Amino acid sequence: MKASKAPRKRNALYAQSGGVTAVINASAAGVIETCRAHSNRIGKLYAGRHGIVGVLTEDLIDTSRESIKAIRALHHTPAGAFGSARYKLKSIEQDRLKYERLIEVFRAHDIGYFFYNGGNDSMDTALKISKIGAELHYPIACIGVPKTVDNDLPITDCCPGFGSVAKYIAVSTREAALDVASMARTSTKVFILEVMGRHAGWIAAASGLSQQKSGDAPHIILFPEIPFEQKSFLARVKDCVARHGFCVIVVSEGVKTKDGTFLAEAGTRDAFGHAQLGGAAPEIARLVKEGLGYKYHWAVADYLQRAARHVASKTDVEQAYAVGKAAVEFALKGHNAVLPVIVRKSDKPYRWGIAAAPLEAVANVEKKLPRHFVTRDGFGITAAARRYLAPLIAGEDYPPFKDGLPDYVVLKNIAVKRKLKSNFKV
Repeated sequence: MKASKAPRKRNALYAQSGGVTAVINASAAGVIETCRAHSNRIGKLYAGRHGIVGVLTEDLIDTSRESIKAIRALHHTPAGAFGSARYKLKSIEQDRLKYERLIEVFRAHDIGYFFYNGGNDSMDTALKISKIGAELHYPIACIGVPKTVDNDLPITDCCPGFGSVAKYIAVSTREAALDVASMARTSTKVFILEVMGRHAGWIAAASGLSQQKSGDAPHIILFPEIPFEQKSFLARVKDCVARHGFCVIVVSEGVKTKDGTFLAEAGTRDAFGHAQLGGAAPEIARLVKEGLGYKYHWAVADYLQRAARHVASKTDVEQAYAVGKAAVEFALKGHNAVLPVIVRKSDKPYRWGIAAAPLEAVANVEKKLPRHFVTRDGFGITAAARRYLAPLIAGEDYPPFKDGLPDYVVLKNIAVKRKLKSNFKV
C-alpha cells in the first residue's frame, strides 16, 4: 500500500490594514513564528508592503529575510512593521478588476494562505477574496486576524489593540486628574480629554476604570451611544465643580446630538467613507466657557493612545499573539473565511480561549457599548462595565529600554522579486 502523498507546500501572505495599534505587531509575530514552525506545510511567508495596496501592486516583503531576534522583537514594538493602509475594496461587482488582480498576484507567488489583520472592513475584504478565489477556481484559505482599538468587532469578547488603549486612557485620566486637582483653586477648573471611538464608546468607557472611589475622575464620560444634551451636561459640570472644585470630562470623538449629527464633524471623509472626526474636545470646551465661564484645558489622545506600547496591557499582548498563531493553525486545519475570536470563560479569575468564527458574521458589523454598561444618567460606567473592562487592562509587559527609551525594532523589509509584467495603479 502506497503512503499518501503529502500536501504540496505553498506560500503564505500576511497584510496589516487600517489604523495600527500598540500590539498589532504581536499578531504579526504570532503569524510569522507559527508559519516558521510549520515549514513542512508552508513555504515562504510574504507581507504586503502597506497592506492590501502592496498586494495589488505586487510590492511584497520576504519575511524569511528577518532574523529570529527581529521577529521576536515585534512582540514589543508598536505600529505596523510592514506598513498599513486605509484602502477599501468595494463589492466584487464594482471592483472586479482589483479582486482579479489579487488572485493574479497570488498565482504568481503561489500563495495558498492569506492572513488579513484588521477590523470590520478588512474582514469584509477577506471574505470577498475567499469568494473570488472560489469563483476563479483558485484555492486560497483566507483567514482574518482581528484588530481594532475601537473594540467594535462582534462575536469576539474583545479586540486585540483595545486593552492597551484602554489601559493608556485609564492611566492618563488618573494622572491628568491629579494635575488638575492640584491647580484647580487658582487655575483650570475643567479638563477635557478626547478619545477615539466613532460609533462605539468602549475607549471612553475605559476611562472610568481610573475611578477608585466615589467622586474620582472622570466625573463625566460622553459616549457615542448616548445623545448629547447640552443643558443636562452643563448642569452636571456646574455641580461637579461645586462639589469637587474641578471637573474631568472624557469625550468620545463620535459623540452625537439627538438628531444624529456628530458634535465635531469636519465635513470630510476617509478612505473607507467614514466621516472624518476631530474637535469634540474643543467644542465641549467652548460650551463650558460660554455656558459657565470656567477656565479649561483640553487634549486629544489621538495617535498617542494607540501607539503607547510602553504602557501596554499584558493581557492584550498575549491575546494579540494568540490570534495570530491561531490564524495559521486554522488555515492548516483546512478552515477558510474564518477568524480567531477571543472567548471569555470567566471574569474572576479572568480566563479566555480562542475559537473560530465565520467572517460573514463579523464583516461590516459594529458592536456598540451595551446600555447596561452606562449609568442611568448617561455620564458614567456601571459595575457590569467595570467587570468586563478591568481584566483587559491587567498586567504589564514593558518593552526593553535602551538609553532611557523603548528599544523597538525596525525590520529590513526586503522586497520580493516581481513576477508579473503588468503594473497596477491604486
